[in-house]
Amino acid sequence: MQSQSVPDTRLHPLEALGAVRRLLSDPDDTRQVFVVLRAMRGRSGLRLFRRFQATTTGAAILGAGRSLLPRLQDGQALARLPTGSLGRRYCDFMAEEKLSSDGLVDVSQSIEPEVASDEVLLFRNRMRDAHDLTHVMTGYGRDPLGELCLLAFTHAQNGHLGVAMIVLMGMARCGRSPKPWAARAAIVEGWRHGRSAAWLAGLDWESLLPESIETLRHRLKIADPAHYLAAMS
Repeated sequence: MQSQSVPDTRLHPLEALGAVRRLLSDPDDTRQVFVVLRAMRGRSGLRLFRRFQATTTGAAILGAGRSLLPRLQDGQALARLPTGSLGRRYCDFMAEEKLSSDGLVDVSQSIEPEVASDEVLLFRNRMRDAHDLTHVMTGYGRDPLGELCLLAFTHAQNGHLGVAMIVLMGMARCGRSPKPWAARAAIVEGWRHGRSAAWLAGLDWESLLPESIETLRHRLKIADPAHYLAAMS
């Protein structure tokens, strides 16, 4: 049975600002990302959900109540996928970074549960669970600059005000980095790549896991992160 609760669409900029400051002071404090997203979601979350719901893929996923998480939790199945496939690269990425697909779930559940319908929550959880898949797909690492570049990419695709706040404040902090202009160029490049790429939130990730990541990048128009790689060299 679906919940009939109505989500809070108000913006809470002061709460978000404090969370961004805490995040920039400690980039490992992932909980603050969820605080920002919740505080600044407004009506953008419902617009994204309706866009997803209107697609053939989205309607099928919502109709089946299909969660992405179980596929990502099955490390043995992912490890059996072909070398160079999205699923295999994701498996290797998670092992190299010493991450678990449950990590973001645990962090997101550390804040007060949101009020929303079951279908809206399914979509939001799907976007959360796909975060590390998008790292692999776009080529951005989990270092602070890589996270900012990926957030810029994501903002270009989804227009979330909270993501924009993190990116802009992060760009302001780039002045403290060894290569400030290179770092800012990489973030801007991430935003441009997000504008030109296919809408990743609408993908049927499960069906893409066995496919070649290079083929997928070409088909989805995801360009190489040249400025990011140069800044990190």
